[in-house]
Amino acid sequence: MIMMSFILPPLPEGEPVRNAMNRGRVYRRCGCRDQDRRQLGAKCPQLAKAEHGTWTFAVDLPASGGPRKTVRRGGFSSNDQAATALRRFHEGRAQGFDSDPNQTVAQYLRAWLKQRKESLKPSTYSRYRATVENDLLPAFGQVRLEELSHDHIAAFAQRELDADRGRPTVYKCLTTLSSAMGHAVRTHRIDYNPAQPTYIPRPAAEERTIWNAEEAVKFLAHCRTADPQYADLFELIIGTGLRKGEALALHWDHAPIEERILKIRYTLSSVDDRLFLTTPKTKKSKAWVAISDRTAQALHNRARHKAPAGPGTQHGGHVFHHPDGRPLHPKDVLARFHKLRRDADVPHCTIHDLRHLTATLSLEAGVPMPVTSKTLRHSTLSTTANVYSHLTQPAARGAVEAVARLLAAAEGDNHATVVHPQAKQPRTWKNLLRRQVGTTALAA
Repeated sequence: MIMMSFILPPLPEGEPVRNAMNRGRVYRRCGCRDQDRRQLGAKCPQLAKAEHGTWTFAVDLPASGGPRKTVRRGGFSSNDQAATALRRFHEGRAQGFDSDPNQTVAQYLRAWLKQRKESLKPSTYSRYRATVENDLLPAFGQVRLEELSHDHIAAFAQRELDADRGRPTVYKCLTTLSSAMGHAVRTHRIDYNPAQPTYIPRPAAEERTIWNAEEAVKFLAHCRTADPQYADLFELIIGTGLRKGEALALHWDHAPIEERILKIRYTLSSVDDRLFLTTPKTKKSKAWVAISDRTAQALHNRARHKAPAGPGTQHGGHVFHHPDGRPLHPKDVLARFHKLRRDADVPHCTIHDLRHLTATLSLEAGVPMPVTSKTLRHSTLSTTANVYSHLTQPAARGAVEAVARLLAAAEGDNHATVVHPQAKQPRTWKNLLRRQVGTTALAA
């Protein structure tokens, strides 16, 4: 697709500006009135003075089933500014977005939300909409889009912080605004993103409480007595590292237990108390995961309680469900989890922390980080390394101690040459990774 830009040079006063689609004109006018209180507009004799009045553009637009509509926008300090605004107005129409120079931030953000609705997950769109309506519009809604500045945004952030609003919440507002303003820059609606850089840096992640193996066993034992279905659900999450929504969306069509794998295809989300099945969090999240005999047993337990499916039912096929086949609601699962946790007398944590428990137990057991990363279906290995950097410290110490041992051996025998068995291979991270995975496979 070829995008066309219409370059409109500055023109003398009153001379029309034209392009391939619409007629337009740039002229100077003022707000003076005659003795009958009628505006003189472009006919004011004072316009002979260069400092009198401001520049305006006008363009006639076609209207379906009626007369043409004239759009006028004024207040520009020069012919050049008015002509540039007219050019942008036409370019915006050609590319399908509103480039009205009088457009407010509120008008732009609502149009941006409407455009993004089809490409965002319902849960993501709901969060964007809540941030826009509850935070951004009250703060910036009446400001002209092209006048929104970093000072406006910095003042908003400081007011929120002074009112004891949480830094993560304020940061979320700023990043949502930055995303919208970034789109405005990419579509040439504005020249720069006033929300970048953000007024406050990204807040550090909160410390998480991760159970140890004994606490997890204690919790699961209580669940088996109190609520067998939830015991199987949490066995699945801990045993595979699935996200809550992925576990609740699991369908029997994607759970070939005999193959000892699960196919992750959907995640279950709640938006305005309505349930939606959407794609998983990232592209790499839509993959298969292995299951152990212990996890397979939990699924076999659920298979004995499958929901009825047939012409008389609206639901069916979900591994975890209500008696009528409806999938479990995430809000209900969260409330039930915390009650079971309190009754089991184990430390406070979240359901998502069970996914971190999976990774922690895996890494502490000596499973290579690339294998753990594959199990969690992180988008990159660096994501796993960053999230679980505290667990790599023992491995890092082991690496430097190995270097020290080799140097000590060389010092003890000046006539001996210490050669690593694989020293001839290039020392790339891929080869090192291949050795680590291969060694683990042989050990298994």
